[in-house]
Amino acid sequence: MTDLNSLKYTAEHEWIALDGDVATVGITDYAADKLGDVVFVELPGTGTGVTAGQVVGEIESTKSVGELYAPLTGDVVAANEAVVDDPSLVNSDPFGDGWLIKITVDAAAVDGLLDRDAYVALTGGEA
Repeated sequence: MTDLNSLKYTAEHEWIALDGDVATVGITDYAADKLGDVVFVELPGTGTGVTAGQVVGEIESTKSVGELYAPLTGDVVAANEAVVDDPSLVNSDPFGDGWLIKITVDAAAVDGLLDRDAYVALTGGEA
């Protein structure tokens, strides 16, 4: 089980797990619940440069279409093809097998992101 307190979060409902200079990114269980059943995921390709705050993909559910934002600036080193093939992983395991992309980043960049307590406060205690 992922230690949710060890992750960083964004106001766009993404989580970030940092391992050295590689940030694994996914959407939170709160976001997955609000989206409903995810039916389509589009992710950037490996080697794509991304800029913090810019749209890098799309998540479509039975309720709506949402955009995936890069939480940090860097280069995509992996995209989770399992999620592209089976988008329901975003709902069933958002903090595990439902991860979306991995980005090489400046490790200090995560310092400006939300911790778990701040994210829970942002969502009104629902996270």
